[in-house]
Amino acid sequence: MSTHSSFRASFGAEAALYTAFAGLGAFAAWGPYVAQGAHAHAFADQRTLWGVPYAMDVLTNLPFALFGAAGLWALCRWLRRCRAGRRGQPSVAGTAPATTVTAAMGATFFLGLLLTAAGSALYHWQPHEITLLADRAGMLVAFAGVLGLAVATRIGTRPAWLTAAVVLVGGGLALREWGVAGQLLPWAVVQGGGMCLVAGLALRPVLWGRLPVSLLALVGWYGLAKLLEAGDHAVWQASGGIVAGHSLKHLAAAWAAWPVLSAFLHKPTACGGPGEDPQGPGCRSPARAVLPEPGRGTIAADQPPPSLSQTGAKA
Repeated sequence: MSTHSSFRASFGAEAALYTAFAGLGAFAAWGPYVAQGAHAHAFADQRTLWGVPYAMDVLTNLPFALFGAAGLWALCRWLRRCRAGRRGQPSVAGTAPATTVTAAMGATFFLGLLLTAAGSALYHWQPHEITLLADRAGMLVAFAGVLGLAVATRIGTRPAWLTAAVVLVGGGLALREWGVAGQLLPWAVVQGGGMCLVAGLALRPVLWGRLPVSLLALVGWYGLAKLLEAGDHAVWQASGGIVAGHSLKHLAAAWAAWPVLSAFLHKPTACGGPGEDPQGPGCRSPARAVLPEPGRGTIAADQPPPSLSQTGAKA
């Protein structure tokens, strides 16, 4: 793919992203009123274990905390290895912004998992509209992080920052509308529309040198979680009262974090600078990646360094 066609492709993807934001925002603002179901808090498994009410739905939030803590650890380790890999290497234009946005979105996502674990455990301990909003607030932070990371790895740096900001602001307004007016539609748009955007981004190749997050795996786990949530009582009956769908939903949703965590466990220095193997772990092959035109567009930082053969030819 030529640099000119790469630039046009990245510009078109960014424009499509902003168009999707506008369409989703308009539907959330002027769509029909959707009220929460009357039995929203009537979960199938209401057992009290070890003095904990709704124990299984409370305790199954622990994996969110484990993945969140492990993710922050892996992120710190990834940053240290990234800095160590660049030490002594000639600087590559634009690698610092790419590293910064990746680290920021990853940290937001993993922090959101910790907040989700606390908020969801509190909500299931005392199911109520107020505690439910606390649960959703943690999810909102995680959504902002993962959507920003998906955009950073598939489109570019600037739209990633904008995406995270749009999700946080729009999601905050959606939660306010839910709490004040009982209007559920805006939050459904944030949650469902966000996952649709991630699924669409999964069809795009990873930009050169960006974090190779498997978005399809993430969407698959999250989709399974939503199915288990809808089948809460059906799973409870099918298992003979052993486990409910909502408890399994927590486990499946937590495992949706694994593709992000495993990506940060890759060695980040494979694309850190000239002379390094572009086929190494954590890096897409330049022949298959999107290579935008240097100095133009949104993501000129994604242009790979010249190979030694190219340098010699120019000399």
